[in-house]
Amino acid sequence: MIAAQRLSKGFAKNPLILFLVLLLCCGASFKSVAQDLSGLASLLRGASILAQDSENTFLGKVDNEFSSESIFNEFGTYGSKFSSSSIWNEFSSFGSEFSSYSAFSEFSSTPPMLVKNGRVIGYLTQNKFLRGGISPNILRALKDEY
Repeated sequence: MIAAQRLSKGFAKNPLILFLVLLLCCGASFKSVAQDLSGLASLLRGASILAQDSENTFLGKVDNEFSSESIFNEFGTYGSKFSSSSIWNEFSSFGSEFSSYSAFSEFSSTPPMLVKNGRVIGYLTQNKFLRGGISPNILRALKDEY
């Protein structure tokens, strides 16, 4: 029982591992899972993240950690956990689990949009019921692909 509790806590900390385990248990091969994740990373690469607030606030880009506009650049405006314009700041409007504009709100119907070539291609959200949503934690797990 204790081992099962530890295992489930590990999955809660890294949803990508849970995703991979579920896919593998359901008969998917590792190669096809890797291809799917690589395809997702390719689709999202270069996408801008825009808030659904009244100004459509720019929240950064899905890019490598060396880009000044990347949400993965921990020293940049959009990747810092201290910046008010970062989805990683748990106290900001865009990173708080309680804000309607946040990527981390499980209930938001207005999370940040993922925009590429002028089109909304998805939403950055923890809301499992929002169509086209991708968890920011999955995005972070794929950061080495950008």
